[in-house]
Amino acid sequence: MGIKYIRPTWDEYFIEVMHAIAKRATCDRGRSGCVIQKDNHLLSTGYVGAPAGLPSCDEVGHLIQEVIGSDDTISEHCVRTVHAEQNAICTAAKLGIAIQGSTLYCTMTPCRTCAMLIINSGIRRVAIEHHYRNKEQEDNSITMLKCCNIQVDFLNDDIQEYT
Repeated sequence: MGIKYIRPTWDEYFIEVMHAIAKRATCDRGRSGCVIQKDNHLLSTGYVGAPAGLPSCDEVGHLIQEVIGSDDTISEHCVRTVHAEQNAICTAAKLGIAIQGSTLYCTMTPCRTCAMLIINSGIRRVAIEHHYRNKEQEDNSITMLKCCNIQVDFLNDDIQEYT
């Protein structure tokens, strides 16, 4: 008798799908993916990449902007790309797929803009694989989501690292 096969949980399953989606990302600073599901059915996906028709980071390099935090720390962000969460929400809208009441899986804590889109699109749960490296920005997003009664689940406690 062999070792008994253990099926992945739904969270594990959708995170694995998200990892496959992230392989299409076109910004090597953070090859992030996103999956939106409802009732355990895949509704929409997205990955980090330049807007359709524009050159990507992988083609022409990063478009870096410095951001100064409230504690005067400076961080660098690539602004050439659309975030994975934004692309998944936009894809659902473009295809006429209702995502109200769904769960969104993402590589790291959504940024402020992504959090606002999640709120306004009616998503009810956000499952996050990794914490974002900037605690202040992460706390801001999580506070907004929780204020709007969106369930937030971190699937582990590590911080997403990227160059």
